[in-house]
Amino acid sequence: MVNENRIVEDFLGLVQIDSVSGQEGNLRDYLSSRLESLGLTVYEDGAGKVLKGESGNLIAWLDGNIPAPPVMFCAHMDTVVPGVGVKPVVAEGLVRSSGDTILGGDDKAGIAGILEALQVIREQELGHPPVEVVFTVSEEVGLMGSKHLEFERIRSKLGYVLDADGKIGDIVIEGPSQNEFEIRVQGKAAHAGINPEEGVNAIVCAAHAIDSMTVGRIDEETTCNIGTIQGGRARNIVADDCLVYGEARSHSPAKLEKVTNHIVNTFKEKVATKGGRCSARVTHLYGEINLDKDEPVVQIAVQAAEALGKEAVLTRTGGGSDANILNQRGIRCANLGIGMKKVHTVEEYIAVKDLVDNARYILKIIEVAGQIKA
Repeated sequence: MVNENRIVEDFLGLVQIDSVSGQEGNLRDYLSSRLESLGLTVYEDGAGKVLKGESGNLIAWLDGNIPAPPVMFCAHMDTVVPGVGVKPVVAEGLVRSSGDTILGGDDKAGIAGILEALQVIREQELGHPPVEVVFTVSEEVGLMGSKHLEFERIRSKLGYVLDADGKIGDIVIEGPSQNEFEIRVQGKAAHAGINPEEGVNAIVCAAHAIDSMTVGRIDEETTCNIGTIQGGRARNIVADDCLVYGEARSHSPAKLEKVTNHIVNTFKEKVATKGGRCSARVTHLYGEINLDKDEPVVQIAVQAAEALGKEAVLTRTGGGSDANILNQRGIRCANLGIGMKKVHTVEEYIAVKDLVDNARYILKIIEVAGQIKA
């Protein structure tokens, strides 16, 4: 039922619509028109105004023709850079970028799959539950679109985010919670050649603290990273200021709190031993995903994958997605593998077969979800 030529052409068209984060306006216009042509009612929320971007999130609804609860599908419209002027190349069953930009399969492969499934439902007049579609903005810059989604307009209680880089049949049911931290270390300026002993080097203070910390893989559930360091004013001045940015992630809220406290306390203690001072700002970015293998959102995806002859694999991820925010707001969501490879690089690619199978999987999920009584 899925039309291979059509979904490939759709995907090629989508990736050629520039939509880096904050600049999704042209893609929003195209998707609004497409969704309306497929019989959905479309609403654009106010996230764009809050985020000062070109577009808000799109929330679309297709009435069901069988008595079953609604099911939601979510993908994000934005891409990372370099994402302007994408020239896709199709060869040997793969779609790649030309090598000068990303491809944008993250997440336009998810969008293409949703559009094709809706097209098949319409032309085949298939029975289906109500289908809700959410296309978010600014996912790649901190899940900002979903954080500002108008949740009072969402009617679904379960759904699927199409934004994992695993194979079709991979079902992400665990994802970490994340904190980011900004630590300012203050020392004392002095001339580096005349009276360095009168100064306190903030960069050295920060380095001492970092060297005393546990970073990288803490345990199977927890990671910590120092991402950037900025400090100093000139080579001949003892640095009196240093900014350290990093993050911590864990599948366990208790462990996340523990590693975050370790970071802050280590900085305060070790910086003080070098004569410096420091302050810390911690921001909680999103909560964890923790789905039970027996709950409906997972079992529907498992049954659908197996019905297509795919191996259903329940997985965990170390990354964040819109699924973290949706689960946090009470919508049970799994993140599904869609076959995209080497995302966020100019070597990104996806197999044509995965584009097709992704649409088939969405259709089968809708079919299985339709067997639940409203």
